[in-house]
Amino acid sequence: MTDAPLESGRPIRVLFVCLGNICRSPLAEGVLIHLCHKAGVEARLNVDSAGTCSWHVGEPPDARAIEVASRRGVSLQGSARSVRPEDFAKFDLMLAMDRDNLRHLEKERARFGESTRIALLREFDPDSAGDLDVPDPYSGGPSEFDLVFDLVHRSCTALLGELLDPQIPCELPPAFLREDDP
Repeated sequence: MTDAPLESGRPIRVLFVCLGNICRSPLAEGVLIHLCHKAGVEARLNVDSAGTCSWHVGEPPDARAIEVASRRGVSLQGSARSVRPEDFAKFDLMLAMDRDNLRHLEKERARFGESTRIALLREFDPDSAGDLDVPDPYSGGPSEFDLVFDLVHRSCTALLGELLDPQIPCELPPAFLREDDP
């Protein structure tokens, strides 16, 4: 990662990006904020989310995303917005949910001449096994949203550890269990 924000004492700024900003990226935003709160490091990160399209601008997160997050103790806030040109100067790290979102961000970054780090969220997933896309659950049912939550949670847990360790040792909570888990 980058040491500049930690050395400057300012929070690390992270933007999660998916297509419409109502399913995957709000889940990632909510999970990372929740993990930061549980670890007592919420002042160390500024977290937001956005979409590469404007279809859902102003809408709340998808009800199915809210439901799966709520079952796991995570609150989703805010409303959908599109990625803006100033985001490329504002954020230290932009994390795309899939390769299409990544390509869009890379094109826009080149257009604005910024050096913001852009990556796929699942690059941080220790169990990705080379599959780096977070699938879009929009056309699916509850099981797809559960899967996305699991992928996002695992990736955000590893991301938080990488962003803060070893500068700020923190103990992360255990993985969230599904209701049907023992």
